[in-house]
Amino acid sequence: MNKATLFQDIAQALVEFETEKVAELAEETLQQNIPAYETITEGLVTGMNEVGRLYEEEEYFLPEVLMCSDAFNAGLEVVQPHLDKSSLEKPIKMVIGVVEGDTHDIGKNLVRILSGASGFEIYDLGRDVPLEQFIAKAEETQSDMICMSTLMTTTMDGMKTVIDRLKEQNLRDKYKVLIGGGPISQTFCDRIGADLYASDASSAVRKAKEIMGRA
Repeated sequence: MNKATLFQDIAQALVEFETEKVAELAEETLQQNIPAYETITEGLVTGMNEVGRLYEEEEYFLPEVLMCSDAFNAGLEVVQPHLDKSSLEKPIKMVIGVVEGDTHDIGKNLVRILSGASGFEIYDLGRDVPLEQFIAKAEETQSDMICMSTLMTTTMDGMKTVIDRLKEQNLRDKYKVLIGGGPISQTFCDRIGADLYASDASSAVRKAKEIMGRA
């Protein structure tokens, strides 16, 4: 089986949640001395990009995305020990969480899964996150982005508070701020001075890549 066919089969098996097959095909790439980095970018990430498209078009939902993520991780576990670290770009580092007062985290978890599968380094603060933790974690990890979500109108102003505190601490230019969630809109994004608004997980990852020059 040639390299292109192997990558195509890995991507297809991932989309079809065939976890064991993804792992077996990943092993085959190692036996053929195919660089692990190529297997990740051309096979596994290609598959997750297709999963993102299917989710965006509402052909896949959360259970399917989670199963595909399991398949992605199975393949990654096989090839990751063989990565040539010098071939890798510095990952985009993202702090992510649901703002204080809100415990709805399905959307946040989807962004975490898809961005992690796309090579981001994710620091997940969880839900009902005290606002000061977003900045503290970003500073601690030297992250590139702060991603906040909420499904409640009563907590959305917490996003503005985080941005205001970044300004007060002369840190606003240091981080790209991505926001999303049910009540959030581009108008709100513009009003509070965030960098990006995304209506769903797939577009959040795509826009994050674009603003960081990784599209």
